[in-house]
Amino acid sequence: MSGHVRRRDVVPWPGLAERAVKIIPFAYSLRNLWARRLTTALTAGGMALVVFVFATVLMLDQGLKETLVDTGQPDNAVVIRKGSETEVQSAVERSQAALIESLPQIARSVGGAPLVSKETVVLITLAKRDGDKPANVIIRGVGPAGAALRPQLRLVEGRMFRPGSGEVAVGSSIAARFRGMELGGAVRFGGRDWRVVGVFDAGKSGFDSEIWGDADQLLQTFRRNAYSSVVFRLEDPALFPAVRRSLDDDPRLTLETKPERTFYADQSAVLANFINILGLTLSVIFSVGAVIGAAITMYAAVASRTAEIGTLRALGFRRSSVLMAFLVESLLLSLLGGLAGLAAASLMQVVTISTMNWQSFSELAFSFRLTPAIAVRTLLFALGMGLVGGFMPAARAARMSIVNALREL
Repeated sequence: MSGHVRRRDVVPWPGLAERAVKIIPFAYSLRNLWARRLTTALTAGGMALVVFVFATVLMLDQGLKETLVDTGQPDNAVVIRKGSETEVQSAVERSQAALIESLPQIARSVGGAPLVSKETVVLITLAKRDGDKPANVIIRGVGPAGAALRPQLRLVEGRMFRPGSGEVAVGSSIAARFRGMELGGAVRFGGRDWRVVGVFDAGKSGFDSEIWGDADQLLQTFRRNAYSSVVFRLEDPALFPAVRRSLDDDPRLTLETKPERTFYADQSAVLANFINILGLTLSVIFSVGAVIGAAITMYAAVASRTAEIGTLRALGFRRSSVLMAFLVESLLLSLLGGLAGLAAASLMQVVTISTMNWQSFSELAFSFRLTPAIAVRTLLFALGMGLVGGFMPAARAARMSIVNALREL
């Protein structure tokens, strides 16, 4: 036996080299977008417009919901007449308010007084600063604990009204948008004049769009014998179910009790749904145009790069690699438009708009709000447009025959 060991040649797995997928570099897609700068800018601009509309609708809806939901406190409860949707429609008798005030679960102030506010809510009409067209405004009469129940409220000018007087304090939005609502001004309603002695900021909540005065004075002025609602703070929010059962089981009370945040969230439902339907309808209509624009752009890119595609295929790049390269190009185009549209939409956060709250029929001011969740949804929407608009052109490029493509050289 020979001591020489014959060495076998190492044979690779059959077809392994052929099966290796060659991926077209990411820089290839970037280079092609840069080479067609004008077309890229125009297509991305169209997508940016659609993304702007989509994002502002979501921001508008978010701003409305936050304004009304933030109006309520998590440990406060609101009692209104059963069947009433708003405080304007409600009536709580004085005797019923006294029963509510005696509930043992109600929190107390440092001085031992129950944190309860018997409130009167009335709609009046005031003239705006920017025109003669009037708008409905809520006048809220509150009890001594009214401000303590709303910790987000802080005075920015003057002072709070004195109980039993013809004085009012106004929200910052009211002071900015209505005539005579500045500090020291006067407003006439209910057949008498009321002096503005303070301006408060309620943290961009619904109270910024209200005028506050003494509840009993407003009852007398508008000749009413019942409050609109009773608001109280619970010692512990977990006590709410027990409090609601207690009030529901009392035959003397035909009232409905809700957590304050739930109460104000319900106020936003109708308007928020309308904004969503209108905005999403516009977004769908515009997005169809943006998708068609992206598809035309990508089809033109495929047609102008036929020889280039043939060369890629001849160099060993598979159909799937060509498909992915053109899809990446389309997605980059849509991402560029998405970022531009989102950046433009973010500037809307400095804008405050006012509209009618369809539940209370009063004017409500609120701002656009951009959240991380809205930013993510907006960019996914943009990428979705890019995927839909770019898939067919990318598939056409991938199906192209090598021989036919190389004839363009």
